[in-house]
Amino acid sequence: MALEEFYILLSGCLVAIACAIPGCFLVLRKMSMVSDAISHAVLPGIVLAFLISGSRDNYVMLAGAVAAGVFSSLFIEFLHKKAGLQSDAAIGVTFTWLFAGGVILLTAFASQVDLDQDCVLYGEIALVPFDLISSATGLEFGPRIAYVMGVVILIISLVIGIFFKEFFLTSFDPNYAAAIGINVAFWNQVLMALVSVTTVTTFDAVGAILVVALMVVPASAAYLLTTQFKQMMVLAILFGVAAAIGGYYLALWWNSSIAGSMAVFTGIELVAAFLLRNSFKLSPAKV
Repeated sequence: MALEEFYILLSGCLVAIACAIPGCFLVLRKMSMVSDAISHAVLPGIVLAFLISGSRDNYVMLAGAVAAGVFSSLFIEFLHKKAGLQSDAAIGVTFTWLFAGGVILLTAFASQVDLDQDCVLYGEIALVPFDLISSATGLEFGPRIAYVMGVVILIISLVIGIFFKEFFLTSFDPNYAAAIGINVAFWNQVLMALVSVTTVTTFDAVGAILVVALMVVPASAAYLLTTQFKQMMVLAILFGVAAAIGGYYLALWWNSSIAGSMAVFTGIELVAAFLLRNSFKLSPAKV
């Protein structure tokens, strides 16, 4: 196996793991498309970060994107809880409004700058081997996205692991959680913050479509096959990793887009899970 191939597979697997964990909670809460909304709604944050700092440094852009991602998740929650919109309508309003606002900011105030929204919003996992961390002496330590995703996975695992009861109860039965004194709104915001950070830190390297696919489809496939939530999370991670590996070799076979093939492989997994559930008459995840 060539080193470049290993870097792509490693990055794809780490992204799959990072997306699968919060993705399970989004599927249960019927808010799966939040990740898609966030991946587009970050554009105004990126443009504002450039206008304020005057820099196109990756870390400046990332800070602006994370801030916009967190704001978009808060705004979705506000429209759903306070304005009374259905969650899907709140997601649609936020996605279109913020993305359109970002386009206006870009064309009105940064049109003279090489800040192309296609480059900002959509990455390509095939380019991961070209974005390496190296020392001053030229020694290479691997792809940057692998280290970033390692930190993200650690943060997600610690937060959800320590406060699993709160996330679990607010996802399955928010009324009961509120009755026993759990602040449902607060834990919803924490989850949305985790989703925002995960989405923003991954789509610039692997592409928005692949991020959404890995966050939604493996969790949905796992949902069809198990009656236990923890098993659902484990299956979602396994499905995501299998899609990253299987999709890569599918792309080699088809001579096609790697990210696109990985996303297609998640669809194949979902169909297989559906057929398997019908064959064994399994029930979806429950308490």
